[in-house]
Amino acid sequence: MLVVHPLLASAFSFLLLLNGALGCGENRSTLPVETGEWLPGGETTNTLLLGVNAFIRPAENITTEHSPMFFTGNSFFNQPWVEAPATTDKRDGLGPFFNARACSACHPRDGRGTPPETAEEPFLGLLLRLSVGEEDTYGGPMGDPAYGTQLQPQAIPDIAPEATPQISIETIEGTYDDGTPYELVKPTYIITAPAYGPLAEDLKISPRIATQMIGLGLLEAIRETDILHLADPNDENNDGISGKANYVWDEDQQELALGRFGHKANQPTLRQQVASAFHGDLGITNPVFPDENCFEAQEDCLNATVGGTPDIAEEEFHKVVVYNSLVAVPMRRAWDTEEILIGKTLFHDAKCTSCHTPSHRTGEHDLEELTEQLIWPYTDLLLHDMGEGLADNRPDYLANGQEWRTPPLWGLGLIPVVNHHHRLLHDGRARGFEEAILWHGGEAAESRDAFKAMPKEDRDYLIRFLESL
Repeated sequence: MLVVHPLLASAFSFLLLLNGALGCGENRSTLPVETGEWLPGGETTNTLLLGVNAFIRPAENITTEHSPMFFTGNSFFNQPWVEAPATTDKRDGLGPFFNARACSACHPRDGRGTPPETAEEPFLGLLLRLSVGEEDTYGGPMGDPAYGTQLQPQAIPDIAPEATPQISIETIEGTYDDGTPYELVKPTYIITAPAYGPLAEDLKISPRIATQMIGLGLLEAIRETDILHLADPNDENNDGISGKANYVWDEDQQELALGRFGHKANQPTLRQQVASAFHGDLGITNPVFPDENCFEAQEDCLNATVGGTPDIAEEEFHKVVVYNSLVAVPMRRAWDTEEILIGKTLFHDAKCTSCHTPSHRTGEHDLEELTEQLIWPYTDLLLHDMGEGLADNRPDYLANGQEWRTPPLWGLGLIPVVNHHHRLLHDGRARGFEEAILWHGGEAAESRDAFKAMPKEDRDYLIRFLESL
């Protein structure tokens, strides 16, 4: 008996579609299935688990050398850290200030954090960046003199937390071109009860949601030249899109380097992104940031008992970086159905791909699994002006107060399954793809307006395409 591979069967069904054998009630010209797009992480793609565990798998091509490192790093990512001194000396050193006790508290099941919806809810999975109107030595944001560049609302016993963040919500109503109403929610953040003196008068606050962990190593493996080739900071081609690169301080290399990670591309490497999260979110000193995150006004913090020097040693820290690098992207679902291909065509027609570049081929990487992979993250990793509606008015190296890095779209359709919500954008304000698109402004205003002008059926097609990524 002839056995047909499922991918060949899907390709065959697509040929039938082109010949009119399938349909949604009308004949429409659609873009074709492109080779490999159903495997967005290339050979690393997770094809085994697509439900609630869709984001926890290692790369499918993981080597025997890296597999034990991945699972050890996973344990350090998921298990809570404790105050020093403790019998578990490899997991002590929490704080003195922190946002969470474990990485997984903000990234549950390696997924996406949830913003608070009322003033009484704690901030877990969303943090507040702080700065004043000056630059540090390297051109980055200068933190509040008493509280630094990140608010930490929790503390170990006998130490007062820095302050209490709170959220308030404003409702904004609008209509599509066809008269269909919609509603958006706009959050505002305040900081109350500062324990170590007043906050700076010119303080700038920027909320940042914890994002899904998939495919990070693949983003790091994209060639710098390929990213810069997409940049057009002066819009020389007059298409209204002027993506630009961010250049940020690399602690290991002691020089400015291309930013790739973070909502404003303010981290140059995954190693430094992990180190920054350990340091800022958990108060864990590490080989990149070995000093406690305390300031002159914070006497309690300066006098607190700490763990090792640093709290996490290089060997364990490296395994966490390997883990972060090799969390697999899940495969696409229903990538070749007619309704998904209609949505894909509408996505392209609306010029969404001007920023959300569909595919890249990775270059060389220290982890061989990530080398020379055809990937489909739907991002250019560049900064774009997203308009006043999404502005945090907080510069971050070369990023101004209205610019954000194009976020990858892979895996976002599985967030409701993995994390039981679908809160999107840099602060989680959008309750799904529809609201996320409607918040687009600035360089993305033309694409937003194209979406608003579509009939409801086409809007639904486009959303279904996004849900398939």
